[in-house]
Amino acid sequence: MPVTEQTYQRVALEDPEGQWELHRGRLREKPPMSIAHNRLITRLAGQLIQQLDDNTFEVRVNLGRTRRADEIYYIPDVAVVPADPGELPTRPDALEVFDAPLPLVVEVWSPSTGGYDIDTKIPEYEKRGDIEIWRFHPYERTLTVRRRQPDGSYETTQHRAGVVRPVALPEVTIDLDVLWRGRSRSEPDDAGVDG
Repeated sequence: MPVTEQTYQRVALEDPEGQWELHRGRLREKPPMSIAHNRLITRLAGQLIQQLDDNTFEVRVNLGRTRRADEIYYIPDVAVVPADPGELPTRPDALEVFDAPLPLVVEVWSPSTGGYDIDTKIPEYEKRGDIEIWRFHPYERTLTVRRRQPDGSYETTQHRAGVVRPVALPEVTIDLDVLWRGRSRSEPDDAGVDG
């Protein structure tokens, strides 16, 4: 039997550690992730937080939900959301849900969710009209970027290195080399250190 939106919101609020999502009326618990997955989202969030004006945007890491219809709620690995209080729920005990398209939604591949993210979540983010949808693969060291076009379609590019600029966040640059290495460009590579 499908779960109603009201039941879903009650479950999500009563069990916040459960990381509950709702897909077409069925509850789905977001599973724990690998260390490579968690490191990547933490590093990405760090780069975003350092560059965004917190009066305009905030970064969510496994927090907040996107909604499309009353039977589809997802928790992105990372999302950039508007800081405008008008976009937030009015009740302090309400579930944080974003209906309007977001400037950036990110999923990171993991063995437990890789296929689900590609086949299920990313198409729903597109239907919501999210402006930019990123999918990282930490083991292949790739970033697949899907950017919404004026006609509503999405253009896809793939990146392995260098700097990527989210189209809706022009002041932000994400350095993929730093994400993969986990240190700044000014730090020496291990190969250059005498041992």
